[in-house]
Amino acid sequence: MPDGVMRPNAECEMAGNLDQILKIDVPVVVRLAEKQIPLGEVLRLVPGAIVELPKSADAELSLLVNNREIGCGTAVKVGENFGLRLSFIGDLKSRVRALGPAEDGMSSDEAEKLAEAMLAGQL
Repeated sequence: MPDGVMRPNAECEMAGNLDQILKIDVPVVVRLAEKQIPLGEVLRLVPGAIVELPKSADAELSLLVNNREIGCGTAVKVGENFGLRLSFIGDLKSRVRALGPAEDGMSSDEAEKLAEAMLAGQL
């Protein structure tokens, strides 16, 4: 078969693998803000201390998967819990790429091929 053309059995196998992969739970993190402070200040922290963050209270929060930002939104209250109302979410390729290994990440070509196959309903 020509390069880039998959055998029907290979497509079925990939679809089955993708079904299993899509069931895996991944950690999703909502990042409020970041700040660097001297180690001595960290060691002096006590219960009740307030660490002021360099972000306004109404600023958008970052949504991360695999320690990579894939979107952002605003904090909302959902019952007694917090939630995130998304105002932006990256395209499918960037979300797939975020699932790659943290060190290198998925290559752009790999992410593009996987995203295209998913969008085409092939997987």
